[in-house]
Amino acid sequence: MKSPPKNFQPEPFPYHQELDLEIEDLTNLGQGVARKDGWVIFVPFTLPGERVRARVWRNKKNYSDADLVEVLEGIEGRIEPKCQLFGMCGGCQYQHYAYPEQLKWKARQIEQLLKKMAGLEFAVNPTLGCPDHTYHYRSKITPHFRRPPTIPGTAIGFQKAETRAIIDVPSCPIASPAINEAMGPARERLKSGEVTFKRGGTLLLRDSADGVVTDMKATAVESVGQYKFNFVAGEFFQNNPHVLPLMVDYALNRAKGPDVDYLVDAYCGVGVFAICGHTYFRQVSGVEVSERAVLLAKENACLNSVENVQFELGSAEAIFDNLTFPGNRSTVLMDPPRKGSDERFLSQLLEFGPRRIVYVSCGPDTQARDLSFILQGPYVVTDIQPVDLFPQTRHIENIITLERTD
Repeated sequence: MKSPPKNFQPEPFPYHQELDLEIEDLTNLGQGVARKDGWVIFVPFTLPGERVRARVWRNKKNYSDADLVEVLEGIEGRIEPKCQLFGMCGGCQYQHYAYPEQLKWKARQIEQLLKKMAGLEFAVNPTLGCPDHTYHYRSKITPHFRRPPTIPGTAIGFQKAETRAIIDVPSCPIASPAINEAMGPARERLKSGEVTFKRGGTLLLRDSADGVVTDMKATAVESVGQYKFNFVAGEFFQNNPHVLPLMVDYALNRAKGPDVDYLVDAYCGVGVFAICGHTYFRQVSGVEVSERAVLLAKENACLNSVENVQFELGSAEAIFDNLTFPGNRSTVLMDPPRKGSDERFLSQLLEFGPRRIVYVSCGPDTQARDLSFILQGPYVVTDIQPVDLFPQTRHIENIITLERTD
């Protein structure tokens, strides 16, 4: 048996002990959950209902980590991964899981998470996805390298599963065809020394209406339905152009209504929700902390001939200070970063008292935390809609709609 690392904790299992396990569940990181005599063991690339053999490589205070050695009894939903690097590259967690089952599991995870973190038991809608684009959908990837790429053998790719090491990725099956076509020449330019790196770095490949953009600071263009948006190529913009319009339409359909005249678009970015939804409201106000994003949002409003939308620079935590909309005729649509909102913003939200709140989140755990705060006010949840922007991965977008009850 291989010698354990110096910091290996020998209890409850010796280093590299092999165990036959029943997989009971999946974590929010996409790892299988098993138990041995009550002790929790995490095994990646396994599925609920499977019986597997796993090899322990780490014991922590409350659980152990193990590598998958063999699937002894698989389930019907297990399929052959399309990528030869699956299991080594950490970018995907579910290529071995049939896509309809991925959608079911993501809805179940949202339900479990909201019950555990927010004490909410509520029927979750089936996950909204795009079965025709489960691969070759990503419009942006950022391969990394840890040392100058001119050094022979330098890996250019993504972080290896369970480590910080980079695995070389010459092509990616979840990236768009245009990105994969551009990736070879881009990698060769890095290796040729055309651009000098003293250490490591990151390569941008952004599929835009004007072609694949590799300059982080350049302006890229994307369409969402009938509207076009300019944005900074290296900054945030949703990376699945096939599902994004479905998500935007769903959120806006929950935000509008005969009892609402105004929309407040918090964390508005370059104005996607505000502009796409402007016809549903008398007036729309968006706020964003990035000066460049606000400028682009204003440009995008002009580009799309939208006149009833205004964008303001400032922190979303102060969005309600100068707002003239009446709360009882307004919807607040909030799409914060993964860390969620802070209590100052949430307190102001409750003080403003909108008729409706539509909370779009790429971090369902922080969304559940924030939801616990919002439910202290006169609000009830009326709809929960998971969205699968990233097939083959553990990531879940979620839309929660709340209505004011008084």
